Amino acid sequence: MEGASGGNDVELVSKTLQFEHKLFYFDLKENPRGRYLKISEKTSATRSTIIVPVNGIAWFIDLFNYYVNTDEQDAFSKELKLDTKVFYFDIGENKRGRFLKISEASVNRNRSTIIVPAGSSGEEGWTAFRNILLEINEEASRLFIVPNQQQHMEPSERLPGLSDDVGAGFIPGHSTQSATGSELNVDRLVELPPQEDIGGMGMSKVIRADQKRFFFDLGSNNRGHFLRISEVAGADRSSIILPLSGLKQFHEMIGHFVEITKDRLEGMTGPNVRTVEPAQR
Repeated sequence: MEGASGGNDVELVSKTLQFEHKLFYFDLKENPRGRYLKISEKTSATRSTIIVPVNGIAWFIDLFNYYVNTDEQDAFSKELKLDTKVFYFDIGENKRGRFLKISEASVNRNRSTIIVPAGSSGEEGWTAFRNILLEINEEASRLFIVPNQQQHMEPSERLPGLSDDVGAGFIPGHSTQSATGSELNVDRLVELPPQEDIGGMGMSKVIRADQKRFFFDLGSNNRGHFLRISEVAGADRSSIILPLSGLKQFHEMIGHFVEITKDRLEGMTGPNVRTVEPAQR
């Protein structure tokens, strides 16, 4: 995935961000091993690069939302595990001001680090960086949807298993709201482009459970609005269509079974993000 195929890499989206004395390059690419986002930081003297699996872009957005919206004294270091990679997020400060250090540790390449300045008057640097990631994630969502079909294209690489605990203050999704238990098990949030079937509602979520993935798609047709729930296991896919009029009853029924099985659910793993102390690394 990480450019090992050399000339076989195809550039899908490319963006740049100039902030203070740094220039950041964002290149969404694809090769026979999968899709990935290459983020390079260039200064007058150095150039550093990290490689983010495409399914990790939404997690990066979530973490930048966390650092943008959390008071300096309350922000913690974070550790994000994606497949064979671990990304460390640490806040630091020097004579230029506050910054976010993002380090990639991987079995396939040497450890690499980029430094994203917060900005002189707040977190405008982190916000601008986050906004570029949002743009790329939206374009990636459009690219990876099969045209004229209301289904998700399967990613070339395995979605991450959800493990480890979530650190205090971690914000899933694309909001600044406190996380709920259900949100913490969402692999990724994809804002879909308008389609005939979706009719402007255009939201999809996907969760992973063991070897299965479940896609939740809000849609509408001439009969009204509905929630389509699709189960994907290997090459098999099946769906049910739930009218919105039955959504509350469906929610209550799921809650009933969560309640009666909560003893078995305790201790099961959560998302790949946790709060860490720098001394642990």
